Amino acid sequence: MIEIRFPDQSVRSYPKGTTPVEVAQGISEGLARNVLSAKFNDKIVEGATPLTEDGTIQLFTWNDDQGKTAFWHSSAHVLAQAILTLYPQAKLTIGPAIENGFYYDVDFGDHSITEKELRDIEKKFLECARQKFEFKMRDASKQEALDFYQKDQNPYKIELIENLEDGTITFCDHADFTDLCRGGHIPHTGFIKAVKLLNVAGAYWRGDEKNKQLTRIYGISFPKQKELTEYLELLEEAKKRDHRKLGKELELFTFSQKVGQGLPLWLPKGAALRERLEDFLKAAQKKAGYEQVITPHIGNKELYMTSGHYEKYGEDSFQPIETPAEGETFLLKPMNCPHHCEIYNTRPWSYKELPKRYAEFGTVYRYEQSGELHGLTRVRGFTQDDAHIFCTPNQLDEEFKNVIDLVLYVFGSLGFDNFQAQVSIRDLKKPEKYIGDPKNWEKAEQAIIDAAQEKKLNFVIEEGEAAFYGPKLDFMVKDALGRKWQLGTIQVDYNLPERFDLTYKGSDNELHRPVMIHRAPFGSLERFVAILLEHTGGNFPLWLTPTQVNVLSVSEKHEKYAQKVLNFLENNEIRASLDNRNETIGKKIRESELSKVPFMLILGEKEAELENISVRKHRFGDMGSMSAENLVELISKEISESISKFES
Repeated sequence: MIEIRFPDQSVRSYPKGTTPVEVAQGISEGLARNVLSAKFNDKIVEGATPLTEDGTIQLFTWNDDQGKTAFWHSSAHVLAQAILTLYPQAKLTIGPAIENGFYYDVDFGDHSITEKELRDIEKKFLECARQKFEFKMRDASKQEALDFYQKDQNPYKIELIENLEDGTITFCDHADFTDLCRGGHIPHTGFIKAVKLLNVAGAYWRGDEKNKQLTRIYGISFPKQKELTEYLELLEEAKKRDHRKLGKELELFTFSQKVGQGLPLWLPKGAALRERLEDFLKAAQKKAGYEQVITPHIGNKELYMTSGHYEKYGEDSFQPIETPAEGETFLLKPMNCPHHCEIYNTRPWSYKELPKRYAEFGTVYRYEQSGELHGLTRVRGFTQDDAHIFCTPNQLDEEFKNVIDLVLYVFGSLGFDNFQAQVSIRDLKKPEKYIGDPKNWEKAEQAIIDAAQEKKLNFVIEEGEAAFYGPKLDFMVKDALGRKWQLGTIQVDYNLPERFDLTYKGSDNELHRPVMIHRAPFGSLERFVAILLEHTGGNFPLWLTPTQVNVLSVSEKHEKYAQKVLNFLENNEIRASLDNRNETIGKKIRESELSKVPFMLILGEKEAELENISVRKHRFGDMGSMSAENLVELISKEISESISKFES
């Protein structure tokens, strides 16, 4: 007999060789029918894996992220089976599960997959799935694995196997299909009831532009057709909310090939939006005791070698800038923190003067691969709402909690009220990924966990997601469409103060190391604006929107009165614009609606005569006539109520 412990800490005894599905049957038949995969002693196992020792088990269904991962990983196998059935000469490479669905990279030779062929593959996929083929894992020696793929003349799988150790290689079989695989499958293909192959893209083998370009087929699958239908409806809504589309329609930002890929150009309305976001956070930071600093866009290579960024991010940086001076090399700034360390180091500090809180909207540069660039969410130049707090170890807990409050204030003010915190810690099995003393890592990780618990955050712990210099608290926000985004981040760092030899004089008159907190509630302004655009569909909060009121004159005769109203609004700090083009009022209203301006004022003969305004509200329609004074009062009240709501 073996003893199995469950997440609620209860323990049950089972015969040696019992499988996770049989464990589930012992709890309830309903659970057994829905178990997709399991974790035993922190290792992902199949539902049919015999358990041969005491251990802790977790059972995953479709409601768990791990269950979805197994479902979509298994779907990638079925996709590969369907592809080889229709295209026997195709060469399979890799096919992982991703956040929403799965993909498979395939070498089709010179053949390009068409939309019709995609539908044919989809049809074959469902034929295969309905036959309820079981997924079965088996071990293989390195030579057996090489022989298998040499027979098929698949250079991609051979390259993968050559980089694996003998004794660690496994295959997965279902039906007459076999694939190199580490495991993590659903019991059989019959669980997959609905599939949609979403699109085809190009992808270089191993992400290297020097290698051959493969065909990547993206797909998503579900245990019920209804769930696929709902997902596709969400996708259609997401297309309408795509920040690249809205950014163009609302005239917020653009890109230019002459300027360079991944380098956004902010148009006047977008620049105004950014400025208001900056002003909003600067005001909150000033209240919280931060001081603004400014650092250059470049730094000496030595700076980033000291910080460790060159070692860790050198490959992702732009090429070094060589100056006429011999041996002098500069880099475009990949991070703001080394510069802030040098600001701290300008003079000696006493413990009585700490904490020091330096804040900067600093633009940094990373050379992202061209295939990974995506609108504002993945760019090569971006502005971080960065700040670094230098404090004593005794101040760390309070400072960290204060930063959590600031992040929650930002989220609340912009309508992000559905989020989960994530404590990102080291992967203890890969110490080479990190710098610094393990004891300092333990202290930093525990400090974050303690703060998250004390602030009663809903949080999970994710191993291996820490920054190379320290653990962090990330905030995973769900938008209006239920998609998850990583936004604000707070990091505890004992390492950079060590590397830059930062000190302060303590009450004992001895020199001590400060602790450093890195934080960015927005993350980057570019990515934050993109997510905010998609979350709101371009209908920003009234206090933030670039143009609050559009003044529409019915004809040239009413321009003088329209200008008078515009001046009145602007004198009362209402952001307004005047549309006095020689166009019909119907066209002006339609275009104003598309521009998502919150209020429209229609000014014609009657309004000029009575000196009032006819008001329409975006998405709500006609609000009737009122005085300009009443409109100012209405807008001011709406903004005041929204501000007091999130400030409280």
